[in-house]
Amino acid sequence: MTDVSQRRLDVAGTRSFAAAGAGPARRAALAEFARTWLVDRWADAAQGRPTPGLALAAVGSIARGDAGPLSDYDLVLLHEGRAMSQKDIDRFADRLWYPMWDSGIKIDHSVRTLGQCRQVAGADLSAAVGLLDLSHIAGEENLVAAARSAVAQDWRANARRRLPEVLDAVTARHTRMGDCAHLIEPDLKEARGGLRDMTVLRALTAAWLADRPHGEVDAAYLRILDVRDAVHMVTGRARDRLGREDHDGVAALLGYDDTDLMLTDLSQAARIVGYALDGTLRRASQSQRARVLRVGPRRPSLEALGYGLFLHDGEAVLGPGVDPHANPTLALRAAGIAARAGVSLAPATLANLAAGCPPLPQPWPADALALFTDLLAAGPGLVGVWEGLDLAGIIEQWIPEWREVRSRPQHNAVHRHTVDRHSIEAVVVAGGLVRDVQRPDLLLLAALLHDIGKVAGAADHAEVGAPVADRILGRLGVADADRALVVRLVREHLTLVELATRRDPHDPATVASLSAAVDGSLETLALLRALTEADACAAGPAAWTDWRAQLVARLTAVGARALRERPERPERSGAEAVGGIGDGGLGDDGPGATAAEIAEVAAGRPVVRVDRLGTAHRLHIVDNDRTGLFADTTGLLAATGFIVRSALLRTVDGIAVNEWHVDSPSGDAPDGGMLSRGLGRLAMGDRSPLAPLARRRRALEVTAHASLGRPGMTRAMVLPEASRQSTVIEVRATDRRGLLHDLGSAITDAGLSVRSAHIATYAGQALDTFYLTRADGSPLAPAEVGRTIALLIDTSDGRAAS
Repeated sequence: MTDVSQRRLDVAGTRSFAAAGAGPARRAALAEFARTWLVDRWADAAQGRPTPGLALAAVGSIARGDAGPLSDYDLVLLHEGRAMSQKDIDRFADRLWYPMWDSGIKIDHSVRTLGQCRQVAGADLSAAVGLLDLSHIAGEENLVAAARSAVAQDWRANARRRLPEVLDAVTARHTRMGDCAHLIEPDLKEARGGLRDMTVLRALTAAWLADRPHGEVDAAYLRILDVRDAVHMVTGRARDRLGREDHDGVAALLGYDDTDLMLTDLSQAARIVGYALDGTLRRASQSQRARVLRVGPRRPSLEALGYGLFLHDGEAVLGPGVDPHANPTLALRAAGIAARAGVSLAPATLANLAAGCPPLPQPWPADALALFTDLLAAGPGLVGVWEGLDLAGIIEQWIPEWREVRSRPQHNAVHRHTVDRHSIEAVVVAGGLVRDVQRPDLLLLAALLHDIGKVAGAADHAEVGAPVADRILGRLGVADADRALVVRLVREHLTLVELATRRDPHDPATVASLSAAVDGSLETLALLRALTEADACAAGPAAWTDWRAQLVARLTAVGARALRERPERPERSGAEAVGGIGDGGLGDDGPGATAAEIAEVAAGRPVVRVDRLGTAHRLHIVDNDRTGLFADTTGLLAATGFIVRSALLRTVDGIAVNEWHVDSPSGDAPDGGMLSRGLGRLAMGDRSPLAPLARRRRALEVTAHASLGRPGMTRAMVLPEASRQSTVIEVRATDRRGLLHDLGSAITDAGLSVRSAHIATYAGQALDTFYLTRADGSPLAPAEVGRTIALLIDTSDGRAAS
């Protein structure tokens, strides 16, 4: 190590790395040392003679004053091109650069005129961003100021043209270097959430495309700089990569007793910087699109997303007049809507929700739990929305235990994410497996909580996590039986893959172990198999190979066959499972009709009674049973803007007694009188009450915010033992606006009647069981069953005319 490098380390080492505020003071001392040393080198090169039209400037970390103990010196020798000949400039540059090289300091240098600076900045994005920090060291200060001003003006003038280039460069760099928040050996400079991202963020602000976020992001940047400085001190090299071998030394230098705590803080800091850059790039892109000539002030463009949420400049925002203080479930609702739309919640909206929403009562009411599982079922959009909620402190309000796994590193080489991010990735993967199970909501909850026991000092995270999950689920309001099932899945989430990869699947002891893990339940086995795949896929490619998948599938098949051959035990079918999350408390016996209601129906007036249930509404509908009543009722509800969450339909002595639980995106309560009149008109053959449904469908197609089933994703099956009087068909599909009406219309057009139905929505998935008969009241013939199943699948997937 050279004398100058040692002196830089000495300057850095005179200040504690662990003391509060030590980092900025250390870097200020290093900046002062660098400037003083460079000024001395300038004086040596000048040899006591004037240097007209020359200046030494710095870019990069030296210019910003945040260089590390051994950071490179990025320097530019500026000249006017007139005061001195090129030969004299070259001689001066040699006298300046050679002593620096001899000192052992690594320098990146160039010699340019103001015009050349502008030309290089115009051709090279990296150079343009660097020159925005141009800072005077020695020589003519006006020359440096002119160059910096010209480059900044060009940057602003060409911002619209260069923004796509910035986006492409950031994306390519993040793809190449990975995410600092989730890597065990991150590149502190180039990875997502690293120091380079803060440079890009400042460049976007300099282009006047977006405001620069402050507060948490500044503190996060300083934390990453502290880790970078410690890496320099521990390794004695100008390295930006935090190597595994350096973890303990860096943690000790920064005052941490636990290396994982240092990695957790670094991960959290990188998440904050990365999230800030994502939002700034998003707002800069919207600003770019908005820069067109207008007469008069620009009015905000708001696109309704429902429930008081609007899309504005690519982000979900609260609409005018929406008061978070008045609705404890608003954050849940807003998060679900944003995630399904594939957009982020605006920072101001997140802050308002975090500060304004009242705490949810404990245990949570059923509508809050349904909204939470709907959020988990949102798909890939969940990742970004959850990140925003977590950074805003909202997740911790819902699940205080989340803080123990937030940003916690995983040292197992197969894992590519921290514990919390892995759990969210597992939820997203599980969302693609929901049709393999009867209760998708329970699968998603298990995926979210399966690693909640990965806390400091946990020897067996599955055993540690089970009681933690039980406590969380109790607060969320999960029913006792469902809670016990999810807790079992958390405790046993490694059992299936361990048995499949280490034991003989045909050995009775292996089968017995698997049977004990799932409590002898086929339903639990299906959930465990899906959770196993979700966990492994979220961990990384090495954790879910074709070989492992085949082993798991083989043991699952052997286990399922053994369970089927055991003495019969009750299993909760999809219809019987109504009574858990999302049903709002419907019982198996269902509602009844009073004598007065039957009299009203006999007089040709359908009865509709509306009751409020938290943020949802219960509709008690009594009408004469007829072919097409189910389709008409669901169509009328969709036409008036309501979303069916669950229903229980029965027919007794020719009277249909139905109970519906609906949500209202507009916030308006259902009008019982209007619904009654609409059903009466539909019974008389007047189809005009359904006219708004066609308009709503067209609007959904235009905005593309509807959740449409993907072809081939719907499953329908006959339940042969469920009834002797009817043919019972269960449909599992992605829920969407108008799905029930489409299914009802298809059933009616096929000349079939719905004698009874159980309608349920679990985490965005429709689980609907229909008791169907022919017009004469008899069950369907085998050939009709096959045609009906195909029809229901095509209808759900949007392949049949609705």
